[in-house]
Amino acid sequence: MNLKLIFVTVATTFVSITSIQGQSKAIRNASNAFESGEYYTAINLYKKILPKIGKDGDKGLALFRVGQAYSKIGDFKGAETYFAKAIAAKYQDPEAVLKLAESKKMQMKYEEAIIEYKKFANLAPGDERGKNGEKFCEQAKEWQKKPTRWKVDNMALINTKDAEYAPAYADNKKYSKLYFVSTREGSLGGKVDGVSGGLHEDIFETAVDKNGKWSTPVPLPEPTNSVYNEGALIVSKKGDFAILARCPEDKFLPKKMQLYKLGKRGGGWADPEVLNFCVDTLTYGQPSLSKDGLTLYFVSDDLANGKGKHDIYFSKYDVKEKKWGAPVNAGPNVNTPGEEYFPFITSDDNSLYFSSDYHQGMGGLDIFKCTKTADGSFTAAENLKSPVNSPQDDFGILFEGVKERGYFCSNREGGRGSDDIYSFYLPPLAFKSEGSVLDAVNNKPIPNVTVKCLTKKGVYETKTDKLGKYTFNLDPEENYELYTETDATITTPDYPKGFLASNERGKFTTIGVNESQNFKKDFVLTPVTDEIKFGSVLFELAKWDVNPPYTDTLDFLFKTLSDNPTLVIELSAHTDSRADGEYNDTLSSRRARAAKDYLVKDKGINPKRIEAVGYGERKLLIKDDVIAKAKSKQEQEALHAKNRRVVFSVLSWDFVDPAAPSKPPVLKPKVVGEERSEDIEDNDATDN
Repeated sequence: MNLKLIFVTVATTFVSITSIQGQSKAIRNASNAFESGEYYTAINLYKKILPKIGKDGDKGLALFRVGQAYSKIGDFKGAETYFAKAIAAKYQDPEAVLKLAESKKMQMKYEEAIIEYKKFANLAPGDERGKNGEKFCEQAKEWQKKPTRWKVDNMALINTKDAEYAPAYADNKKYSKLYFVSTREGSLGGKVDGVSGGLHEDIFETAVDKNGKWSTPVPLPEPTNSVYNEGALIVSKKGDFAILARCPEDKFLPKKMQLYKLGKRGGGWADPEVLNFCVDTLTYGQPSLSKDGLTLYFVSDDLANGKGKHDIYFSKYDVKEKKWGAPVNAGPNVNTPGEEYFPFITSDDNSLYFSSDYHQGMGGLDIFKCTKTADGSFTAAENLKSPVNSPQDDFGILFEGVKERGYFCSNREGGRGSDDIYSFYLPPLAFKSEGSVLDAVNNKPIPNVTVKCLTKKGVYETKTDKLGKYTFNLDPEENYELYTETDATITTPDYPKGFLASNERGKFTTIGVNESQNFKKDFVLTPVTDEIKFGSVLFELAKWDVNPPYTDTLDFLFKTLSDNPTLVIELSAHTDSRADGEYNDTLSSRRARAAKDYLVKDKGINPKRIEAVGYGERKLLIKDDVIAKAKSKQEQEALHAKNRRVVFSVLSWDFVDPAAPSKPPVLKPKVVGEERSEDIEDNDATDN
């Protein structure tokens, strides 16, 4: 991977090479190439001399170095091969086992990587990287099984077999032009780079047309590009200046990337001027600017003030002094003992995105997000997970203003080259509630039924179509409750007297739901008939008391009245045929009044909604001659009990309770493709 290579300095040497330097010139050349970051060159030099090195510690070290070099250029299969060879050659440093685990992890060989992490933990029990690596592998497997909603696509029209990375907007208003770094043909450097084996890195530009197609990238002219390696180029929000990372070369000194300011010159950029805080013994690169252009985020290997190998820093511009302030480390929630790269501060200056190989990740570099707090520090790093992150290196994220889309880079499997640019976007969550409303007897659809959707904002409502179906489009982070309403106009050919609203409610939530989802809820409505049964309210012989368990059935009637608040009903009680007619009329009237009293006094139903009538034995369900034919006394008694019933019928649909609580506001329904309107209709205009 190219992005890290240009940051390497002598200070990042991993192991001592004193023993090798005392040997041949060929070995010294290979070691010097490795130490100066010329990894591609180092691999070729080491491979030539490996057969000549004896089977002592020097050979193990050389094999380990080749593995490290392969890892640095993003060839993890090659890295795995040579780390395994180093271990087989009795190389004693436990770091070889750790690097073998990491190279396996980068290839999604999680189970094999876990075995190596456990070996490393045994060899270095005080080093948390073993336990963390094992834990991270397990977590990575889960993240791959359950990816987030981000959608990721390779920008095939821009990418080549060579490296493309560090995308940045050339204009921060239309977002129609991109700068990026590439080692493709056409660079001004024009020669093979010993670090990567590719051409020197230059900045290229591409623009998108009205059809969304990106133009063929072209390199920026001098002085923006040069014969050296160019890094990222970031443009201020106003477009009045840019910050460039460049790695000047010296025949006798290691490469040290520096940051430069470029002013505007016509339609291009003026000569680069190195920033005042840059020190030529340190490396600076990968810039990102705040919205006002007065805070610059970047990466440096300032080990004296850093947390690890490469850290993220920021510098504030002093307008009066006209210079950048001393770099400040971004803090422990961002920086770690590992590598942190490619900061990106969002356009609202509230969130910092960056890449790290140390925070809990999926492998290699992962992209993380920290949020800025009131005191200017940052919250704990949050992994963006799959599919933005992968087992390989993912870095250099860029957002299009405040929109949840942009670009990032990766050397993941399936790309076109070593490092590719990917586009990403977050599709909106799509929540829907849908279902059917059917009659309870024939299971046929009922059209024109009002289905309501209660939220904390108010009530949305719709009507069922001719197939009895309804649909609501819902919002994220909301609780919902669905129910039906009916009136005398809701009829079908089978049931011309209408239907009662369902006593069921559909309850669901989109709070915390991170995937689009359809919530299904069907409703079944009870037809209105001459006599509606609602369960058996049975009375003991010659009794009219309403006591448990008989109240359960009346509680069901209470709910029916609550779900149908405009109903006025006749609540009728009936007796069996025993005793005389006057007695039965009195008994049934008392039973009807007792049932009404329970609903009114105990449950709070308005008494004007219930007309209590006792019919005595005048409306027997089962005649005496039928009961007489029953085979046993017990069967006869059961038939008499069915006549001792309480039922109801609908008298009207137009009751209005003046004491009823005010209804929640009725909201305009959400229209597909539009934002939900917050306009509230006048309740008087929508009430039935």
